[in-house]
Amino acid sequence: MKSDKFFPEINGKLAFGCMRLPMNGDEVNYDEFCKMADAFIEAGFNYFDTAHGYIGGKSETAIRDCVSRRYDRKKFLLTDKLTSNYFNKKEDIRPFFESQLGLCGVDYFDFYLMHAQDSGNYPKFRKCKAYETAYKLKEEGLIKHFGISFHDKAEVLEKILTDHPEIEVVQIQLNYIDYEDTSVDSKRVYEVCEKYNKPVLVMEPVKGGSLVNLPEKADNILKSLGSGSNASYAIRFAAGFPNVCCVLSGMSSIEQINDNTGYMKDFKPLDDKEMLAVKDVCSVFKEKNLIPCTACRYCILDNDCPKEIMIPDIFAALNSHNTFKGWNAEYYYNHVVTNGKGKASDCIKCGKCEKVCPQHLEIRKLLSEAVKAFE
Repeated sequence: MKSDKFFPEINGKLAFGCMRLPMNGDEVNYDEFCKMADAFIEAGFNYFDTAHGYIGGKSETAIRDCVSRRYDRKKFLLTDKLTSNYFNKKEDIRPFFESQLGLCGVDYFDFYLMHAQDSGNYPKFRKCKAYETAYKLKEEGLIKHFGISFHDKAEVLEKILTDHPEIEVVQIQLNYIDYEDTSVDSKRVYEVCEKYNKPVLVMEPVKGGSLVNLPEKADNILKSLGSGSNASYAIRFAAGFPNVCCVLSGMSSIEQINDNTGYMKDFKPLDDKEMLAVKDVCSVFKEKNLIPCTACRYCILDNDCPKEIMIPDIFAALNSHNTFKGWNAEYYYNHVVTNGKGKASDCIKCGKCEKVCPQHLEIRKLLSEAVKAFE
């Protein structure tokens, strides 16, 4: 198993995301988590990821009790994050950080990320000198590597990386369904990381499980390849990009650990046949979409929309909502697609967009459907 070319201390390209741990009712199942952590480390992997808000604050303490207290600190890497909910001024950040160290039972974090950066919360992080405070903690040895996790458009990431060249790593959402999705903007976001030569950590490689539990037609496409699990093709797709250090999998059972570590021990990117199958799976999902928008963006060019409604991005989010029924589309609608722009409900029914739409979509009617779905 090769170490990462950017961070040699990372063993392999699989990371243990601790947002979906095994549960007994409202509590983390410590016995099961210990078995999972043991199997993960015994397989040669070492990267764990958490945040203070995960599982209502129970992820950090579970890591303390099941990993930190049971393993030598050099046996594992740990990432934690600074989330905007937990500070209101610069003076709040260091005490919060120190509390996270205590909750996780460690003396330092290997990676510390400014959490879920987007155009909405980035100004707060700037105002409160969060980046500067975190970098000071790095200089003190309490953080080994400083970075961000990111949910927004490529242009926003480019601004952040320009403002803060000291960023060492960027965590982004990347999977084969979202890669071409204009609301998530994965492809362009990844390309910005490459442009600035920033290593990438991948989150949501299986889109919250949506790429495991596939529609029958899509499921059969991947089954025809052989014995690989649906998760394996999704995670290997994400891990195959040259700037990707490792891929976070939010594992919640020993079976998932055994499956993921099995094919990631000797990682191989998707071959041509597998990549073609993944593209065919994407086509199945496109067939399910209700809105045949091609994202040509004619409807919003030259400020044609008086309310600055990002119509193609809203339609992409609505398609995702109707296909996957998960939290992801609503998050992107509220925090990315409409952040600083018009909501679907702001439409004044002027019809300028419909006059220039090459697909002759009933945009006003479809925006009303978005209102029902998201607002």
